[in-house]
Amino acid sequence: MNVFEAIRTLLAVRQYEDRPIPEEVLGRILEAGRLSGSAMNAQPWHFVVVQDQEVLKRLAAAAPTGPYVAGANLAIVVAVDKTPYALSDTSRAIQNMLLAAWDEGVGGNWVGFSGMDQINGLLGIPADLDVVAILPFGYPAQNIGEGKKKRKPLAEIAHREHWGEPFV
Repeated sequence: MNVFEAIRTLLAVRQYEDRPIPEEVLGRILEAGRLSGSAMNAQPWHFVVVQDQEVLKRLAAAAPTGPYVAGANLAIVVAVDKTPYALSDTSRAIQNMLLAAWDEGVGGNWVGFSGMDQINGLLGIPADLDVVAILPFGYPAQNIGEGKKKRKPLAEIAHREHWGEPFV
């Protein structure tokens, strides 16, 4: 799949087949995060791969917006250093991981963002790091949307040269 096709069709997946993700696929997903660009090459991200079903259930209980984490084949918990550009840099890594997974036929979603403090203790993540995401992954249990998205028209969000001058 080319990059634009992956971006065009990527959708949040919240229901997963009970099918393991091969280690080589998991490795490519992690590598996509690791290879992301970052300000001053700081690479402020840390990834904790969780495959234990009991721990996945505890993660789901700790994330009010992500009860479906419990049904994932695995999750990658993303923690960041508390530095000025860490959140934007890590967001790039998260998007790269979601796109790399999608290219492999694996769906995921970004769960959480703030209020994830109890996950540090659950996974032994040092207190000087912020957990910003749980990324549940699995093969989609159903065909979802076939890449159809509800998005504002480009003319509504893009401007040329000055605000209010339509791009299109």
